[in-house]
Amino acid sequence: MTQLQFNEQLNDYSTSLKSFALNFTKDLEDANDLVQDTMLKAVTYYSKFKEGTNLKGWLFTIMRNTFINNYRRLVKTNALITQSDDITYANLHYSATNNAVESKFVLKDINKALDSLAPEYYIPFIKYFEGFKYHEIAEELNIPIGTVKTRIHVARGQLKKYLKNYSTDRG
Repeated sequence: MTQLQFNEQLNDYSTSLKSFALNFTKDLEDANDLVQDTMLKAVTYYSKFKEGTNLKGWLFTIMRNTFINNYRRLVKTNALITQSDDITYANLHYSATNNAVESKFVLKDINKALDSLAPEYYIPFIKYFEGFKYHEIAEELNIPIGTVKTRIHVARGQLKKYLKNYSTDRG
């Protein structure tokens, strides 16, 4: 099946997908967004579709999984955000004491602290901070995994020392 044939079949299923999406979202705009997300994923992952399988079922599975992932993300976000009219003193204090100017100063100090690290500590630390695993860093830098762990540990210690003014544990 060519990409063009695939896209034409996708278009044929758009009405069915929209009614299926309405069952999930109960809102027309959200349903349209869900259909659009589903179509985008289907086109993106066209190469993963096996010809001869049920395209409609594949699309509905993509839609269901997309809805579930979006729902989980929304629940997680709502759990982190205070949605009460009765904001506690702690939340009010936090939001009232942190502002953009203060954040810029903190970010500038963090960047200075990072710049103060020697490259052999900076590179593994940044890689780890970006989400790389120890073994991935070790392979990329061609050094033993124990060395990677040590360098990250040393970098943390130096950063803590450099940024001690921001520590909440001052006593």
